[in-house]
Amino acid sequence: MVSKCSNPGCSTSFRYLHEGKLFRMAVTANADSGADPGTKKSSRRIEFFWLCEECAPQMTLIFKPGVGVTAQPVARVQVAVAS
Repeated sequence: MVSKCSNPGCSTSFRYLHEGKLFRMAVTANADSGADPGTKKSSRRIEFFWLCEECAPQMTLIFKPGVGVTAQPVARVQVAVAS
């Protein structure tokens, strides 16, 4: 359940769906990243993440295998895509 902004530097509480930006991501976990150690098979699940009204125009969320979901500045993501 989404309870606060996904930007680690922000503590804004989630209150309304229309405030900010909601992200739906397929998150993959495997035995190396803390999933069930008895299996080598990856598991995939859908999770929701939210950026508040203040953070959404400046940031986006990306999934990095082995790291998880991270907040990145929008300009940095656009430069990486253009390269």
